[in-house]
Amino acid sequence: MPDRAPHATSTTERGSFCTARCTCGWRGPARRARSQARTDAERHLVDAGAGSGPGCPLE
Repeated sequence: MPDRAPHATSTTERGSFCTARCTCGWRGPARRARSQARTDAERHLVDAGAGSGPGCPLE
């Protein structure tokens, strides 16, 4: 089984909305609260580590 690429998340702002994104292609919903976008990113990393994250293909 090949190794999976590491996930690296970041947040981007557009107007008054903040979105979490990952290098795997995952993107969270637009949020007004930056803290919620960061929480979305943290949850994605946990899910990706378990191999069950949406938008994270199993290689």
